[in-house]
Amino acid sequence: MSVNRCLRFLSRLQPHINPRTARIVADSGSASSGSVLYHKQHPAGSVGRCRHASSNSSSPKPPDTSLFVPISLRTDPSVDGDVGAELTQPLDKSELLKVMNRFYKKKEMQKLAAEHGLDARLFHQAFISFRKHVLEMTSLNADLHIILSDICSGAGHIDDIYPYFMRHAKQIFPMLDCMDDLRKISDLRVPANWYPEARAIERKVIFHAGPTNSGKTYHAIQRYLAAKSGVYCGPLKLLAHEIFEKSNKAAVPCDLVTGEERTFVDLEGRASDHVACTIEMCSVTTPYEVAVIDEIQMIRDPARGWAWTRALLGICAEEIHVCGEPAAIDFIRELMYTTGEEVEVHTYQRLTPFSILDQALESLDNLRPGDCVVCFSKNDIYSISRQIEARGLECAVIYGSLPPGTKLCQAKKFNDPDDPCKILVATDAIGMGLNLSIKRIIFNSLVKPNVNEKGEKQMETISTSQALQIAGRAGRFSSKFKEGEVTTMYRDDLPVLKEILSHSVDPIEAAGLHPTAEQIEMFAYHLPDATLSNLIDIFVSLSQVDGMYFVCNIDDFKFLADMIQHIPLNLRSRYVFCTAPINKKQPFVCTSFLKFARQFSRDEPLTFSWVCRHVNWPLAPPKNIKDLVHLEAVHDVLDLYLWLSYRFMDMFPDTGLVREIQQELDDIIQQGVQNITRLIRATDATITDPLQTQSNRRGQVASGGNKGQRGTKQMMNSPLTSRLVRDGVLTADLLQQLQREWSKDQKQEFTNQNTFNTANPNEKNKGREKKQK
Repeated sequence: MSVNRCLRFLSRLQPHINPRTARIVADSGSASSGSVLYHKQHPAGSVGRCRHASSNSSSPKPPDTSLFVPISLRTDPSVDGDVGAELTQPLDKSELLKVMNRFYKKKEMQKLAAEHGLDARLFHQAFISFRKHVLEMTSLNADLHIILSDICSGAGHIDDIYPYFMRHAKQIFPMLDCMDDLRKISDLRVPANWYPEARAIERKVIFHAGPTNSGKTYHAIQRYLAAKSGVYCGPLKLLAHEIFEKSNKAAVPCDLVTGEERTFVDLEGRASDHVACTIEMCSVTTPYEVAVIDEIQMIRDPARGWAWTRALLGICAEEIHVCGEPAAIDFIRELMYTTGEEVEVHTYQRLTPFSILDQALESLDNLRPGDCVVCFSKNDIYSISRQIEARGLECAVIYGSLPPGTKLCQAKKFNDPDDPCKILVATDAIGMGLNLSIKRIIFNSLVKPNVNEKGEKQMETISTSQALQIAGRAGRFSSKFKEGEVTTMYRDDLPVLKEILSHSVDPIEAAGLHPTAEQIEMFAYHLPDATLSNLIDIFVSLSQVDGMYFVCNIDDFKFLADMIQHIPLNLRSRYVFCTAPINKKQPFVCTSFLKFARQFSRDEPLTFSWVCRHVNWPLAPPKNIKDLVHLEAVHDVLDLYLWLSYRFMDMFPDTGLVREIQQELDDIIQQGVQNITRLIRATDATITDPLQTQSNRRGQVASGGNKGQRGTKQMMNSPLTSRLVRDGVLTADLLQQLQREWSKDQKQEFTNQNTFNTANPNEKNKGREKKQK
């Protein structure tokens, strides 16, 4: 070895001669660099100061280390070659393994590692990786080789391995070196300071509180129309459309902004002073005189609550008019106290009364004009609408996955006094956004699927808030019915409904928050090799919120992030794609989302012709329910294209053409819904009548027939079966399949018994003699 090479190596080895010194230098270096990084991210704003002050008030929660995914290190040979072996001697692998295991078992090392962020889980993973690195590398770094050689020969101490072990651990777990910075980035305890423009002005907050059909939104909109400039923020596209049309009819020029649509009344595309938008699309930098935030109680929604929090804290308006349930008053007052803004409350009473009837409907023969049957399952919608039309009555159908145009068309048909359609079958989609002339609400069920705080789907009895929102559709002030009525389909549910409606609505206790793209980008700066899904998980794990807030459910975001993880996209584009509002239950929509992302990653524009080929346009009218469901999925895919076109205009260039075929598709779906009974018949001629099933449960007794037939009838009359069918957990098709399999099994068992008896007549006689004895 040359003298120059030895000198160069010794100069590199010098910092590692004293392990204690090396440890102190490494620790102090990472701390100081982390501090500088944080101040670079938050230059000189009140956000950084507030977060720092609040973080001192409580100890940070320990991270969920199960989310820390180790990074695979490249095993490149050392640039110095095998210098360590030249200076000392080759290492004995068997002796080296003993040394490594002694290091692992030493409690002092585990305790010291825990002080630097390595809990038992991470310590074990880091050790396995470090041991593999030491044993399998053909040439180790010279400094590590010399330390290990000294320990094996008895000249060194086992503790000397620790600095090299920690260096390796921080390479495979880079978050250990920047944990303080990650905690500061994910500190969500002072969200009001995220909106300096809103904090710089004096805002007046007016709360219009009242039940459904009390005129609270009407009074807020009157102030909105009278203002020089204003923004309306609603939970649904239908509500934004309604205010858009109402404003322009009142000679107040108003633009429309939703996730999938931008409509400017000015022919040259100049923005109007008034805008109606969906809540997620509101601007928090544009100044307005008046802002209206509708359905403020949705600030506690597990998935979308963050949008109401952002609007309430961030909109730059002189007056903020919030509309919603009285149960939100105290919480909004408390929330506004943190911003130094007082809340003025205007309380309203329902304009028309509604009463709970003492009798359930019990039979569809008892339906009358103005009735609305509310279901929480598409299968129930299909079944009941068929049963209604079998009685010679026409019915309109409204459910959540229908396009907005189709919903409006069905609502218009039901409201038209000259139309023979006098019955409505709908899901809880009628709870917002549609003006309907309903006399009586009939709950077909009081149980609906919900997503809990952990993101798990479960069946739950509807809440008082949900029941009031739906029941309040009966007897609306603007309809021909001056009084509303509410009842249930089944007698057993009526006392349950009365109990639900007798309770007051639970007060709101927390508002939703969601990590922003900027926060995730800052996380990615520190963890460049982590996946977006893993970044989100770590962010939520480290996030700190006070008692007034919660982090919204991110399962849908992670679902999309995992779906496109293998596609090469920059972080900002990947984040935007994952915030797209798609129905992950629709396989065709998910497939389209994947293809959109793949085409985008190739830098190939998604043209109109490409979209038409993908969806097989033109499409024929539906022949059965399956076709109708597919058309609804195609409509969602076109919605996805339009949503992305406003985020990536160059890559989704044919917005106008796609909107045209979407309107044509809306007309095709409307035709299918108007003929939904025919589609149901074409799909399955034996859909179970839930009312008949329920009456069977009340006490009909199956009679006669062979063993298989008796089993089938028992299955049909089972209380559990009828409940599962009624609540939508068990579909009619699945029930028919179970019945066929049951009958087949019973027949097979009967055949096997006959075969056995024929082959063993003595056994049969013995059985009879035994039975007689």
